[in-house]
Amino acid sequence: MQVVNFTEARNNLKRILDKVTDDADYTVINRRDSSDAVVMGLDYFNSMMETLHLLDTPANAKHLMESIAQYRAGQAKVKNLLDE
Repeated sequence: MQVVNFTEARNNLKRILDKVTDDADYTVINRRDSSDAVVMGLDYFNSMMETLHLLDTPANAKHLMESIAQYRAGQAKVKNLLDE
């Protein structure tokens, strides 16, 4: 995460946009007389929205957490995909 003021963001918009997309990160823009804003790449945003959607349902969130715990405990199995 990077934090910049509005003037810096305006003067370096291309660099900031390149950085958030290349690094899958976000930048906070501080504005003196308004609420701060966040700039992030579309892929990062879509990934975050998908995660929020998957965790929105308690049953689904529980299932995902159990799966993560199984993976961390070494109980995951590698399966080969079929070639098409």
